[in-house]
Amino acid sequence: MLAIFLKNLALHFPVNIPVGKSYIPVHFVCETLAYFIGYRYYVYLRKHTQDPISAEHRLIIFIGAAFGALIGSHLVGVLENPRLLPRFNLVYLMGNKTIVGGMLGGLIGVELTKKKIGVKVSSGDMMVYPLILAMIIGRTGCFLAGLEDGTFGVPSNLPWAINFGDGIRRHPTNLYEILFWIVLWLSLNIIEKYKHFTDGSRFKIFLSSYLIFRFLVEFIKPDYFFSFGLSVIQLVCIAGIVYYYKVFLYPSKLIKPDA
Repeated sequence: MLAIFLKNLALHFPVNIPVGKSYIPVHFVCETLAYFIGYRYYVYLRKHTQDPISAEHRLIIFIGAAFGALIGSHLVGVLENPRLLPRFNLVYLMGNKTIVGGMLGGLIGVELTKKKIGVKVSSGDMMVYPLILAMIIGRTGCFLAGLEDGTFGVPSNLPWAINFGDGIRRHPTNLYEILFWIVLWLSLNIIEKYKHFTDGSRFKIFLSSYLIFRFLVEFIKPDYFFSFGLSVIQLVCIAGIVYYYKVFLYPSKLIKPDA
């Protein structure tokens, strides 16, 4: 319904904010707001929640996460299209990034950092809702960027398919992702009204669910697929899903037993 509504608005992609003779890309605005609002939401939650991790250790963990996310995002982004690897240079490296690589790289960075400083409790649970909010805002920017962002889907004749400016109606996969994040947010909230997650389980559900979603949605995106039918992003998703295998084999362990 959201996609049909937006299509009827006759948007002209990419959507930009005019400033004199120039303009500001709405994508850039949304990306900036995603970081700012997501962080402010995290600060709010931390202020109203008993955090077993000290402020000093939180800062160190943030640095580890940011460093890991930076490496993972650009590394997977570069590998996403193997045919372009011969053109590899610094500009190409910095110009290619992906959320999946960023999340898994951030996860590795956090785990290595926590091991180094001796933190054994989950640091990700408190970040789940701020990350979801940031992703919703960020993907809104991706949608409004149209073809420039590269997150659109393959051509489609479905009623909600959208013309992003080239005359071809496509799957609005960025809107599918926004819908996914909203459903996940509501689902987690409903579960937590009646049950309590064990330490770290909220983040495990958050990331493993997203990896499954991305694995599936990549089939309707114009990615580079290997001869065996999968893309680099999907292979990375599989690696992450395997890492979280216990989430799927032992789901009962995600919930604290009733007192």
